Amino acid sequence: MAKQYDVLFRLLLLGDSGVGKTCLLCRFTDNEFHPSHISTIGVDFKMKTLEIDGIKVRIQIWDTAGQERYQTITKQYYRRAQGIFLVYDITSERSFQHIMKWASDVDEYAPEKVQKILVGNKSDEEQKRQVATEQGDKLAKAYGMDFFETSAFTNHNITESFTRLAELVLQANKKDLDLLGGSINEELNLAVLEEQEGLYNGSDDTNLIWLSIKFS
Repeated sequence: MAKQYDVLFRLLLLGDSGVGKTCLLCRFTDNEFHPSHISTIGVDFKMKTLEIDGIKVRIQIWDTAGQERYQTITKQYYRRAQGIFLVYDITSERSFQHIMKWASDVDEYAPEKVQKILVGNKSDEEQKRQVATEQGDKLAKAYGMDFFETSAFTNHNITESFTRLAELVLQANKKDLDLLGGSINEELNLAVLEEQEGLYNGSDDTNLIWLSIKFS
């Protein structure tokens, strides 16, 4: 059986509670929108496969709780991420101001090579906007990040932002991919995540690369 993907890595959604992280995730992975979604407790994840430059990329996307009481738990996931979305709500100046705190946490707990993108969500609620597009763009440039305004409601820039972060992670790890591509073996325990979802079927995995093993 042909392998389902070539590369597997983790992305993390960070930001205040209520900015729409879960809605972004559900729109990207399931093409669904749930406006009255219950706040995430601790962490949750979904998976999706993309093809980028001929490489089948399987991404495990972790959705984290924004509430303070869960942050001791969520910080444990920072060090295992290769890509991080820093998300704020364009209708909430407070959530935008807190991006600096989230970015500081990333600098402290995440791997040095982690790739980051700034996301201003709920762009469909223009009449309630409190954060100008120019403010988001300026902050992203200050941190050296790409910037997207998104809407889980209208599906604006959802695929584009997730794909871009996946591309950045691939580029950042290209040297590792080139070195490991022909020598992966069972020692990397590539089936762990599939077993969690009941997806592993023992197919040919000799050429799979689990990037997250590099940071575990």
